[in-house]
Amino acid sequence: MRTFFSLMFVWFCATVYGQTEEVWVQQLMEAETKSALRIQQLQTNANTANYDLKYHRLEFNVDPAVASISGTVTSYFVAKENLNSVVFELTQNMTVTDVIQRETNLSFTQNSDDEVVITLTATQAIGVLDSLSITYTGTPQSSGFDSFEASTHNGDPVLWTLSEPYGAKDWWPCKQDLNDKIDSIDVYLTIPKFNSDNEENKAVSNGLKLSEVTTGDFKTTRFKHKYPIPAYLIAIAVTNYSEYSETIDNNGNPFEFVNYAYPEYLNYWQTNSPVTVDIMNFFSETFGEYPFASEKYGHAQFGWGGGMEHTTISFMGSMQRGLVAHELAHQWFGNKVTCGSWQDIWINEGFATYLSGLVVEELDGNNSFRSWKQSLVQNITSQNGGSVYLQPQDTLNVGRIFNGRLSYYKGAMVLHMLRKKLGDPTFYQGLNDFLNHPDYAFDYAKTADLKAVLESASNEDLTEFFDDWVYNQGHPTYEVLWKQPNANTVEITLNQTQSHVSVSFFEAPVPIRLVGSGGEVMDVVLDHTSNGQIFNETVNFDVSSVLFDPEFDLISRNNSVTLGMEDHITEQLSISIYPNPTTGKFHISKPDQFIIDEIRLLSPLGQEVLKMPYAKEIDVSHLADGLFFIELKSERATITKSLLKN
Repeated sequence: MRTFFSLMFVWFCATVYGQTEEVWVQQLMEAETKSALRIQQLQTNANTANYDLKYHRLEFNVDPAVASISGTVTSYFVAKENLNSVVFELTQNMTVTDVIQRETNLSFTQNSDDEVVITLTATQAIGVLDSLSITYTGTPQSSGFDSFEASTHNGDPVLWTLSEPYGAKDWWPCKQDLNDKIDSIDVYLTIPKFNSDNEENKAVSNGLKLSEVTTGDFKTTRFKHKYPIPAYLIAIAVTNYSEYSETIDNNGNPFEFVNYAYPEYLNYWQTNSPVTVDIMNFFSETFGEYPFASEKYGHAQFGWGGGMEHTTISFMGSMQRGLVAHELAHQWFGNKVTCGSWQDIWINEGFATYLSGLVVEELDGNNSFRSWKQSLVQNITSQNGGSVYLQPQDTLNVGRIFNGRLSYYKGAMVLHMLRKKLGDPTFYQGLNDFLNHPDYAFDYAKTADLKAVLESASNEDLTEFFDDWVYNQGHPTYEVLWKQPNANTVEITLNQTQSHVSVSFFEAPVPIRLVGSGGEVMDVVLDHTSNGQIFNETVNFDVSSVLFDPEFDLISRNNSVTLGMEDHITEQLSISIYPNPTTGKFHISKPDQFIIDEIRLLSPLGQEVLKMPYAKEIDVSHLADGLFFIELKSERATITKSLLKN
C-alpha cells in the first residue's frame, strides 16, 4: 500500500504584483511544493528501472472548463534487460482503457502502487527498441493545489499542470524517477477552439509549436521538444491567452521569446517581460548559450503566485524580476543539468536562487547585491541546524525538499562562498565545465559530481568545504580580537563557535575590513583553520576600526569585533543588540561592569553615520535601510557589532 504524507500550508498567497523578494520566493516554494498535499511515499521505483525511454508522443484531450483528461501516450523504449513485462506509473484513479503494440492489444493491470503493469506478447531482448501506446482517461485527483488544475481567471476557464516533484503520474502514464530523461517528445494538445464567451483558447507546452489544425469546434496544436527532459518538466496550459513575442538575437542564431498572458494582465506583462532579454543575455555570456536555443523560451501565466521552470516555457504567477531570473536560471541549472536525486535539489534551487542574485549584482550594483546577501544570511542563520544536502528520509517530505532556508538560500550562499574561495575565473570556469560535462549535460548530476568538477577546475581538495557547508549543519559565530602593536602591523586573533554539533570547526576564508582614521580602507581575507589563530597584517595607516565581513560573503551570525580587551574578559561579557534586524529602534544589552562611553554607527565602508553618548535605546528610523556596524567604546575596549536596518 502507498503511504500518504501531507504538508500543512500556513497560508496561500494569491498573485501579487510588485511584491518583495521574500514574498515571491515564498510563493515560488509553495508552487514547487504544491503536490505535497497528497504526497505518496516515492522512492526509486525498481520496476521502471529496466528500460530506457527514448521518445513520447503525448496526445492529450482537455477542456479548461473541465478538470479531466483523456489521451494516448506512445512510448519508445530500449530494454536494459530481457523484458516480459513493462511498468509505467499512473495514479490508480485514472483508467487505462487500452494498451496496444503493433495493432495488438496487450493485457495489463493497474495496482494500488500506482503502476500500470503491461504484459508483452514476446520477450523484448536487451538493447532492443520497441514501443507501445497507452490510452487512458480520468479526473486527476485535485484538492486545489495539485499537479493538474482547472480553475478560472477573471471568470474565464484556465487549465495548467505542475508536476514537480512527484505529480506527473497524476495526469499521464510516465516514468518519473530521476534516472531517465526522455530523449524527445511530441505533444498534441486538442482543446475547444473557443470558450463560452467566444474567445479563442490557446494551448501551451514545451518546445516549438509546429502546427495548429482546426476540426469543427476543436483544434489540435502540436509542439516538438528535441532535448532530453524528465517527466516532471513536461507541462501543458490552456486558456484565452493573449500571445506576444519577440526575437532574441543570440549572437546571430535567433530564437523566439514568446509570452502567454491573461488578457486582463497583458499591459502588466508587456511592461515587465522585456527585462528577460537582458537577463538572458547576461546568463548566456556567463554560463554559455541558452541550452534550448533551437526552440524557444517563454512564459505562460498560471494561477500560482510563484513560478515553475518547465523546459522552454516557465509558468509564471507574476513578472517580478527576481522570479523571472530564477525561472530562467533553471533552464541551465535544473533543466540542462538536473539534480540526480531529490537529496541534491540544491543543484536546481540553490543555483537558480544564486543566479537571481547575480542579476541583482549585474543590473543594480554592489550595494544592492550586499543587501541581497545580507537578507539571505539573516534567514539562513535564523535557526541553528539544517543542511543543504538532504538525508534519504527527507526526500519523502516535499516541504523539506523545497525548504527555502536550506535548499534555496543556504544553497545560494554556499555557491557564493565557493565563488569567494576559488576566485571568479576558476568558479565560473568550473560551473561551465559542469554544465558542459558529457556525463551531466542534458542529463542528471549529483552533489559529488559537482564537487569533482570544481576540484578539477581549481586543483583544490574541496572535501572539507563540502563536509562543513553542504553535507553537515549549522553556521559559525566569530569573535575577532585586534590591536595595532606598531604603526605598520595589525594583529588579529580569530575564534569561532558552531551552532550545531555536526561541524566541529568551519574552515573558511574570513573577510575583514581595516578602516583608517583618515578614511583609508584595506580588505584582507584570513584563512581560518583553528581557534585562537593569530594573523599579522601589514598596514601603512593608523587603524581606527575593524569590520567583520562587511560584504556578507560568509554565512555566520552574531559576530563581534573587540579592540583592547583580553580573551578572558571578553568571554565574561554578554553584549547584544536587539531587535536585529530593526525597522526603527534598537536596544543594547550589556553587563553592568562594562561602561560604554560612546556609540558610533559606521557604514560598510567605515564611514561614520552617527556618533552619540551611550543610551540603552537608539532610534535609527531616520537612516536609510542597510547594514551598519555599531561601535561600543569604553576605556578598556571597543566592541563592534553589526546591525541590519530594514
